[in-house]
Amino acid sequence: MHELLPKAVVVGVLLDPNVPNADPDATAAQAAAREVGLQTHVLRASSEQEIDTAFSTLVELKADALLLISAPFFQTQRDQFAQLAARYSLPTIYYSREYVAAGGLISYGANFTGTFRQAGNYVGRILRGAKPADLPVVQPTKFELAINLKTSKALGLAVPPSLLARADEVIE
Repeated sequence: MHELLPKAVVVGVLLDPNVPNADPDATAAQAAAREVGLQTHVLRASSEQEIDTAFSTLVELKADALLLISAPFFQTQRDQFAQLAARYSLPTIYYSREYVAAGGLISYGANFTGTFRQAGNYVGRILRGAKPADLPVVQPTKFELAINLKTSKALGLAVPPSLLARADEVIE
């Protein structure tokens, strides 16, 4: 996001308080933002109405962008996020390409297909007798960058060629 919006000063971070890792993820995002000189505002939402309110609040705070923290509930609200980001002209970075396919601007996150495949491997090992406690913790190794050029044009943003070159998927 910093590469796409180098003049951004204020970034919102939206999380679902019902997700156990949301606060640590938001803390990590705030630390990364501080390293590049960004001010952050963390907001919480666990309902459609709270998402609407969060966007209104971000506009009042004069946020230049929004970072969405991963949450199962948010995944069901992809269209709402894309519509609100467009309505408020708020560039938003998401954690999965499905948001970009729904009209969101940009996403960077783990490849869910690979993650689900790894989960299937674990289930297979457990069914063959492995003890879950003996299995190693595996982190995702494949991450995807997706960019929606139609959305960037609607927001009046020029996507740097260096970012386009690194994208796994560009939606035109």
